[in-house]
Amino acid sequence: MDVRVGDTLVMKKSHPCGENEFLVLRSGMDFRIRCKKCGREVMVPRAKVEKNIKKIVRVASEG
Repeated sequence: MDVRVGDTLVMKKSHPCGENEFLVLRSGMDFRIRCKKCGREVMVPRAKVEKNIKKIVRVASEG
C-alpha cells in the first residue's frame, strides 16, 4: 500500500477522542501518525495501520 508522509488516513476505528482522521508524519516499518482533532502522536506498526485504513486522502502535489 502506498502511504506517504503528508497523507491523511481515514481509519475504520476512531481515536478515543472521537476523530477517525490521522496525518502521516513518518512511514516505514512503523507509522508515526497524528490525530487531526486532539494532536496526539502515536507510533503504530505498518501491518496494523494498513489493516485499518478505510481511505487515503492525498494532497495534490504542486508543480
